[in-house]
Amino acid sequence: METSHKKIPVGVLGATGMVGQRFIELLQEHPWFELVALAASDKHNGLPYAEVTGWRLSGSDMPAAAANLPVVSCRPDAMPGVKVVFSALPGEIAGEIEIDFARAGVAVFSNAKNHRMGADVPLLIPEVNAGHIAAIPHQQKQRGWSGFIVTNANCSSTPLVMALKPLQQAFGVSKVLVTTMQAISGAGYPGLPSYDILDNAIPYIGGEEEKVESETLKMLGEWQEGRGFVDAPLVVSAHCNRVATREGHLECASIQLERPASPEEIIAAWENYVPESQAARLPSAPERALVYRREIDRPQTLRDRDAGNGMTVTLGRLRPCPLFSYKFVMLGHNTIRGAAGGSVLNAEWCVSKGLL
Repeated sequence: METSHKKIPVGVLGATGMVGQRFIELLQEHPWFELVALAASDKHNGLPYAEVTGWRLSGSDMPAAAANLPVVSCRPDAMPGVKVVFSALPGEIAGEIEIDFARAGVAVFSNAKNHRMGADVPLLIPEVNAGHIAAIPHQQKQRGWSGFIVTNANCSSTPLVMALKPLQQAFGVSKVLVTTMQAISGAGYPGLPSYDILDNAIPYIGGEEEKVESETLKMLGEWQEGRGFVDAPLVVSAHCNRVATREGHLECASIQLERPASPEEIIAAWENYVPESQAARLPSAPERALVYRREIDRPQTLRDRDAGNGMTVTLGRLRPCPLFSYKFVMLGHNTIRGAAGGSVLNAEWCVSKGLL
């Protein structure tokens, strides 16, 4: 898509929350999309965005264009002319609202959990399962929609699946054991009380382990015409923990390969991985989807989470595993790659394939 073409008008649902703010930040001066509408709770209806929102993102101020936009209700008729919405709505309300927009002819790119495991809804990471957008015409036909819904993955599933995909292609993967150390921003704002998380780690995040275990199979599986989504034939076991970092999910994985591989071959599979979406040079795609750090103590949350403007997954510490084949560490930015940035990249991929 040429940047000289007329920009596509887009809106953000749930614009006042942390992920909503990330969407706004990432959409400023976007070459393909123009942010024209912000939606949130009805109690804010008609008020300027700056009046109802405290900007929480470090390193940037609230964009002036967004500050002056009125906040509207999360209804299609309140956002006339919008062709795409990015949903940062909480799962408690996202499901039906997103369906209303898709039914009204709007393309919905959702960060919410509600539709991720839908039988006709792509759970999309372009570098992993770009072909899953083949489900969209089936979704539209089956449901009678002129719009559609595409979801991005859970913020802890995303770096894991991105790390596994090149290894699945090169060697096959049969078992995965992963332990996550997840930042407090994953709980939204205000998140956890400081008394609960400071000087602490919490070995429970409601529903998180189940999401990692099921979403990974769907994303590493296939879309087959006539059958739908077919899960990848592997087993995933997850331990998910909340730790006192602000941004970035650090994860430790042990994997069983189906075919033998040397450490050098595994690192080469990561470093040489150039999926179709990467070759398309989408505006939000990092120069390198995966980066392997050879230092003995990397990746580190504070030092590596912003790699590739927050869109690169950083890997390190590959070594033999006494139980499985190998173990390694990975890191992904949870509110960029694992949330808003992932949804924006999904929309760019759909534009590049003529679906918008």
